Amino acid sequence: MMAHSEGFLKLAADAKKRIKEISVDQLSELDQSQKPVIIDVREESEWNAGHVEGAIHLSRGVIEQKIEVAIADPDTPIVCYCGGGNRSALVADSLQKIGYTNVFSLEGGFADWKKADLPTTKTE
Repeated sequence: MMAHSEGFLKLAADAKKRIKEISVDQLSELDQSQKPVIIDVREESEWNAGHVEGAIHLSRGVIEQKIEVAIADPDTPIVCYCGGGNRSALVADSLQKIGYTNVFSLEGGFADWKKADLPTTKTE
């Protein structure tokens, strides 16, 4: 995994003060009636190499432009994830600023999802 710069880590830590994080365990315990939309905010090459089964791909670079088309209801439960939980924290913060009210960032990101041996798939 790529080492993050100090400035990036500060930015992510600041975003984490304003957002809700959810662990892999908490996510798998959510009531099925609350089934959130899971969004992979990583780059396309990362998505293609493997992603959470059932997730949709809206990379960090375009999500603010495309989210209202993908998810019209701002109260829809959304869980964003990236490789380790920093980029998704920035995205969750951003989505809250544009009016989404039920957004989470997956703590530990795709790395923790894989460690928990949960279903993943690849883009062929």
